[in-house]
Amino acid sequence: MKKIFISILTLASLTGYAQNPAPAKPQARATALLGGTIHIGNGQVIPNGVIIFDKGVITNVVDATIVKLNLTDVDVVNIAGKHVYPGIISPASTVGLQEVASVRATLDKEEVGILNPNVRALIAYNTDSEVIPTIRNNGVLLTQATPQGGTVSGSSSVMMADGWNWEDAALKKDDGIWLNWPGYFARNFNFEDFTITLKKNDKRNEVISALQATFADAKGYAALPNLSPMNLRLESMRGLFTGTQNLYVRADYGKDIIEAVTFAKSFGIPRVVVVGGEEANRVVTFLKDNNVSVILSALHRLPNREDEDVDLPYKLPSILQKAGILVSLSYADEWWRTRNLPFLAGTAAGFGIADREEALKLVTSNTAKILGIDNLVGTLEKGKQATLFVSAGDALDMRTNVIEHVFIQGRTVNLDDRHKRLYNTYKEKYQQK
Repeated sequence: MKKIFISILTLASLTGYAQNPAPAKPQARATALLGGTIHIGNGQVIPNGVIIFDKGVITNVVDATIVKLNLTDVDVVNIAGKHVYPGIISPASTVGLQEVASVRATLDKEEVGILNPNVRALIAYNTDSEVIPTIRNNGVLLTQATPQGGTVSGSSSVMMADGWNWEDAALKKDDGIWLNWPGYFARNFNFEDFTITLKKNDKRNEVISALQATFADAKGYAALPNLSPMNLRLESMRGLFTGTQNLYVRADYGKDIIEAVTFAKSFGIPRVVVVGGEEANRVVTFLKDNNVSVILSALHRLPNREDEDVDLPYKLPSILQKAGILVSLSYADEWWRTRNLPFLAGTAAGFGIADREEALKLVTSNTAKILGIDNLVGTLEKGKQATLFVSAGDALDMRTNVIEHVFIQGRTVNLDDRHKRLYNTYKEKYQQK
C-alpha cells in the first residue's frame, strides 16, 4: 500500500511539473508598447510607434516621432528595437482536437459517419493541450478548430490560444461547414517505400448524389423560419444559404476545384472557400470569376506533377495573390507543425511576394477576412482586439522569431511551454559535465 501511495505521489508531482501555465487574467490597466516597429498587418509599417490597449481593445496606434501621448496612467513597456505584429491566425487546424496521433483517446478531430453537418468542433477543443503553448511561442494566437472525416465533417470555430475551457477560448462559433469533395482520384501513401499512388474513386457518383440530396433538403429547410421541432442536422447548415457561414471545400486537383465550386454555387451558397488548393494555379481565372478564396495547404512540399517547377508550391501564394484572389496559408493536418506557420509566409516572401508586409497578410489580415473575423482581429487598428505579440526580430524568419511578449485580448500570456521545459531540463543536465 505504501509503494502504491508513493507511486501516485510521484506521478502527481511529475504531472504538476508538466502542466501548462494557467490562462492569463483579464487586463487590469491600460498598456502601452513604446518604441517598437509596428507591423499593422495591412501592408503598413510604423518604424517607431506606440500602441495602447485597454480592457482588451486597442485604443491608439500612432507614430511616436509625430504624436506625443500622455502615458502617466498607463503601464509602459519599452520595446525599442523590437517588432509588434497582430496575432497570427491558423486556419483549417486540428490544434486542440488531437494531441498524440498514436493514442486514440486523444483524437477528437472526427465523428463516426459520412454526413455530419451538425457536429461542432469547438466543444471538443482542449484548452489544456500541450500543443497550444508551443504555437503561442511563435506568434500563432488564433486557430480554427476544424473537424475532419466523412464527406460533410461538421462546423469549425475560431478559437483563442488561451482560456480555461472552450467557452472562454471561442472567438467565433460555427463559422462554417466543412465538405470533403469526392474527387476522381484518391491518393494513397505507402509507408514502406514512401511513394504516393493514385486510385480511382469508385464511389464518387454515389457520394455526390447523397450530397445533392442533403444540400437540397438544407436549402429548402433554410427557406422556412422558426421550424418546430428543429432538425439539428439541417439547422446547422442554415447559415450557408443566408451568408453567415462559409462553405469550406477540401479539394486539390484543378478539375475537382471547379466541380466543387460549381456544386456550391448551384445551391446559391455565396461564401465558398477552397482548402488545400494544390493545383489552384491551374484554375486561377475560374476562382477569380467566382470570387472564391483559397486556404493553401503547407507550402513545404514537392509539386504534384513531375513536369512542374520544383518550387511551384512556394510560388503558389504569389500566383494567386497577383491574380486578385484572397489567399491564406495553413498547415491543415499537420497540427504539431502549426507553430511553423509564420515561416510559410516567410517562404512565400522569398518566392514571388517581394514585399514582406504583403506576405504577412497571408497569415493575418487575409485569414481574418476569409474567416469573417476581420472586424475583431487581423490588423493592429484602433477598436480591434489587442491580440498581438512582440518579437525580437522578423516574425517570418525562424532565425529571428523570438517572442518576448504575447497579449490575447489584452491579457498578458505566460510564455512557458513543454519545449522550453525540456530544453532547460537537458541544458542543466549537460552543462553539469
